Amino acid sequence: MALRFLRDSVACRSLRCSGFALTLILVFGTAGAAPGQARAAGRVVRVMRGDTIPVSGADVVLHRVGRQEQGPVDSMPSDRKGRFSFRFQPDTSAIYLVSARFAGIEYFSPPVHTNPARPDTGLVLGVSDTSSSAAVDLETRHLVISGPAKDGTRGVLDILVLRNRGDRTRVAPDSLTPTFAVRLPAGMLGLQVGQGDISPDAVTLGRDSALVFAPISPGEKQVVLTYTIPADRRRLEIPIDQPVETINLLLEEASAKATGAGVVKADSQTIEGHKFRRWSGSATDRAVVVVGFAGAGVASWALPGLVGLVAVALILAGLFFGVRGLRVSGQATALSPRDGLVEAIARLDARYLGQESQTPAEEWRRYQVERARLKAELSAHLAVGGSGA
Repeated sequence: MALRFLRDSVACRSLRCSGFALTLILVFGTAGAAPGQARAAGRVVRVMRGDTIPVSGADVVLHRVGRQEQGPVDSMPSDRKGRFSFRFQPDTSAIYLVSARFAGIEYFSPPVHTNPARPDTGLVLGVSDTSSSAAVDLETRHLVISGPAKDGTRGVLDILVLRNRGDRTRVAPDSLTPTFAVRLPAGMLGLQVGQGDISPDAVTLGRDSALVFAPISPGEKQVVLTYTIPADRRRLEIPIDQPVETINLLLEEASAKATGAGVVKADSQTIEGHKFRRWSGSATDRAVVVVGFAGAGVASWALPGLVGLVAVALILAGLFFGVRGLRVSGQATALSPRDGLVEAIARLDARYLGQESQTPAEEWRRYQVERARLKAELSAHLAVGGSGA
């Protein structure tokens, strides 16, 4: 049975701290609930030493997140086996999530299926103890750098993949200490936090750093950053201030080259018909990756289109389709985002493929749209080197 997390059990202190669900409703529409009474049931388990232990007496809450209002619908304590169960009348203009509070941290499920004919009774909310010293590593860093725009500036999409390999949620010892920090290239313009696995409100940006203040639960988290390289820069110095297992750079400019931190030229990737040259490597110590640019020119497209495509892929893959974080098989192991997307497509096909005549027209249309989005997301993930890191 898979532990179903909001991208590996996104841990936050309130429903408002993530903002993912409401954002997606506003952008993509409703969750599409069917008439009738829905059911959400499952278990709360504590992740410890690669195993899970039922949590009794946990405060489990069913949340409604809609366009006009959001808040708790019902609550109950988990029983001695960690079980909980809710029945509710779904609203087609909202989505529903279940949360469990443990050690002061709120852990959320993916959106609950609200089709009464397919009750969502297999939810497993994984919770964990907290620690201010739990190790969080920078596992992978993906950078996508566009060609120069008409004004000579270049856009950068910087995706940081954090990994908490332990069984305790990393928390800050005080309000001034981040749970994770990373150095960024100095002198960048328009530095912003995108919608990843950690709320933008929980990330503080300095001139050359990003500080994460959110709890970081066991598993993988992605932080999405965007910024612009000034027009007069002919080289970009990317500081590597901690070991990184994998560094991937996608450069749109044919003449651009990357050196340092063991990066070497790899295969090329194509996104939306535009070719990017990939450089890949790893760093076990402090280092600097240098990207050199030959000169000014005009990019064949704008970076915001790429940012939108990849950002939507990350959000939808993690939130709507429940990318699996941990599997209970005697030892907890992490699945890659790529594998989660493949699994999500397979689950959709298993439910709907060959069933068009038995499926309501609107539901079949949603299946086709969702499947097309998933395929696009998988392509985008592979394009930024998502081979399973």
